[in-house]
Amino acid sequence: MMKEGNVFLGVPYGNLREWIAEAEKLGEVRHVKGATWEEDIGLATELLQHDENAPSALFDEIPGYPKGFRVLTNFFGGRRQNMILGFPTDFTKVELSDAFLDRYRQAIDQPIPHEIVEDGPVLENVLTGDEVDVFKFPTPKWHDADGGRYIGTGSFNVTRDPDEGWVNVGTYRVMIHDAKTVGFYISPGKHGRLHREKYTAAGEPMPVCVVIGVDPLTFLMSSTEVPHGVCEYDVAGALRGEPLKVVLGRHTGLPFPAEAEIVLEGFCHPDKTRPEGPFGEWTGFYGSPVHEGPVIDVVAIYHRDDPIMLGCPPQRPPEEQARYRAVVRSALLKEQIAQAGVPDVTSVWCHEVGGSRMLTGVAIKQRYAGHATQAGHIAAQCRVGGYAGKYVIVVDDDIDVSDLGDLMWALVFRSDPATSIDIIKGAWSTPLDPSIPPWEKDRGNTTNSRAVIDACRPYHWRDQYPKVNMPPPELWAKAKKKWGYLLK
Repeated sequence: MMKEGNVFLGVPYGNLREWIAEAEKLGEVRHVKGATWEEDIGLATELLQHDENAPSALFDEIPGYPKGFRVLTNFFGGRRQNMILGFPTDFTKVELSDAFLDRYRQAIDQPIPHEIVEDGPVLENVLTGDEVDVFKFPTPKWHDADGGRYIGTGSFNVTRDPDEGWVNVGTYRVMIHDAKTVGFYISPGKHGRLHREKYTAAGEPMPVCVVIGVDPLTFLMSSTEVPHGVCEYDVAGALRGEPLKVVLGRHTGLPFPAEAEIVLEGFCHPDKTRPEGPFGEWTGFYGSPVHEGPVIDVVAIYHRDDPIMLGCPPQRPPEEQARYRAVVRSALLKEQIAQAGVPDVTSVWCHEVGGSRMLTGVAIKQRYAGHATQAGHIAAQCRVGGYAGKYVIVVDDDIDVSDLGDLMWALVFRSDPATSIDIIKGAWSTPLDPSIPPWEKDRGNTTNSRAVIDACRPYHWRDQYPKVNMPPPELWAKAKKKWGYLLK
């Protein structure tokens, strides 16, 4: 249930530096000096990202780099996560997700096209030729067994469909090979991967820009399942209520935010590969071994004075990526289940512990026999739920699906292993899934199976199901209001 007076307060920042100022007002930024890129920043970030109430950290005076060349990590957490999306800081995560869904619907229906401008802070420094050196920035080594330094974690790649002309903005990991070359990885089926495959089939180099420091709202849209053919810039603009200002790369003509911190511009040639990986991924494993991956020949670097790198390395969930994806993906999944014609879906939560993909709870108000099965299968196979899912648990509407304990209680006491589980085989997954055998990956089979679990009271005898020994919702709310202070 949304709070009364649920109003959109507005996104109070236009770039990463303004966001830092707003987070400072909330007391949720810590300034750290002297941490090393070799180990300290990665370890500190790991510590912070596993605590949903931990502050953001801004690292400066990194040994070997000029003062002012900074790294920001753990941007999504605490009260600042609500501020990022423009909503009151006291919203619960489910309230935030539901409120965001209303705004997102409007943004998809009425995107605001990005606006091309001639100049912006990102053009304060333009490096070409011998000046190009990706090592200029204090890229951390995020995990001890990573195959190199990954400059692209809190970043996105900008590409253009060579046939249809639309611009895609997607989050893909980017590894430094040398001063002028970076590698990247995109899972099969993702929009950026489809673009690259078209260029490769035509034997042409793909223009690419990698944006490494950007405001959190634009970054979140770059990691969201925006529909095919829709530019994430335009959705971010609609969420803000004004167009995102972009400049065009001088070599590729691709648009990137005028107030971005750092941008790498280059070309991905179809016949050039280099070993990429391993990298600690969002599953909590080194999900893919060293492999021959595509590279970008960097021809230009654009950056602001005293640039700030946004670092968002994946860790074992639950962690930062899982938190922000849970808020956004839960909203989008609820929308898509309803769009498929499933009635009375009261709440959806893509659980952080499953990386916001592999464990999903769906609550419904049961209306007919088969309702739970329908909701579960749609959730497992629609666009948002279709990629890299694994378990979908459908429960009655008295369950708080965002509460893992509540969800597991329903699973244990309202389902029967022999009759309540449907298995889907051959589903769209990712090579990053550690449970797919290596010999299957070697032959190109990266599919997995899904379990759809009906943990609702059985519809045909639901009225005879034992009564729950908890207070009804209105009495429980009264208890929390009157006696909640005892928990503090």
